[in-house]
Amino acid sequence: MLAKLTFIAALFCACPAFAAPGTPVPAPAADHHQHLFSAPIVALIASSEVRELPAAGLVALLDAAGIRRAAVFSVAYMYGSPKRKIDDEYAKVRAENDWTAAQAAQYPDRLRAFCSFNPLKDYALDELARCAASPGLRHGIKLHFGNSDVQVDEPAHLERLKQVFRAANKHRMAIAVHMRASISKKRPYGAAQAQVFLDQLLPAAPDVPVQVAHLAGTGPGYDDPPSDSAMDVLARAAGKGDPRTRQLWFDVASVADLAISPANAARLVQRLRQAGTERILYGTDSAAGDNLRPRESWAAFRKLPLTPEELARIAANVAPYMRD
Repeated sequence: MLAKLTFIAALFCACPAFAAPGTPVPAPAADHHQHLFSAPIVALIASSEVRELPAAGLVALLDAAGIRRAAVFSVAYMYGSPKRKIDDEYAKVRAENDWTAAQAAQYPDRLRAFCSFNPLKDYALDELARCAASPGLRHGIKLHFGNSDVQVDEPAHLERLKQVFRAANKHRMAIAVHMRASISKKRPYGAAQAQVFLDQLLPAAPDVPVQVAHLAGTGPGYDDPPSDSAMDVLARAAGKGDPRTRQLWFDVASVADLAISPANAARLVQRLRQAGTERILYGTDSAAGDNLRPRESWAAFRKLPLTPEELARIAANVAPYMRD
């Protein structure tokens, strides 16, 4: 009887061979989610957890992790946060974007800068066009829905977002999106908002990569049910080959932290497999506060219940905007 039960369990078990701690897995080819911090931004944030981080500091962290290249997302959008009133706001946005581009230009074979701004601001389309004309910023834009208090189910917000997505598509600029709506303001977020993103925004940028940051959440960790609901919608669509997801990518920045529970780790892996590991981009997030640095972040990610083959595939993935 025991032998029979063992045979039946083996027949129906879909348990993969997880990567053991000592299993050799190459370091990621690229870190697809990084930030630099200028002196003015550090002064704006005014937190002891955020210190200046120029390109040289980031490259040192990448070297320690064995990672060759990185996408560097400007944090200029912080100047446009509705919780702040900034004098000469647009001038500061331009200056931060240009500083990020100049820093990345010090390592042209390793760093690729993205422009950023609050997409709801009057200057948003002007800044996008300006960045598109800049050799150091033309590859993409970073939008942060939470920081900018973007709500995709607000008609005026959605219309402006469509304009931004169309403009990015016109200029062949990739779009990296922190989709998670504001947590502090308790904005609606979940499956309904992800469906709007799928139905209304992705069709507005069909020709460029669209990268959903943090698996549609925020990190660190993967313990936010609304974000998981949003990711489920997008992952199912991608896994089924929905044509709207042809250029859709997902980064895993900070979702695997040291304290992740087995249940959350299993759910995270389920979403990765739903979407398809060929769409998953390794990313770390900013080297600030308690965020894991690239070396430690990749080590934490490797502890997820993924097979060695799945880990190797994710490590090897490089977004189109990093290839030219």
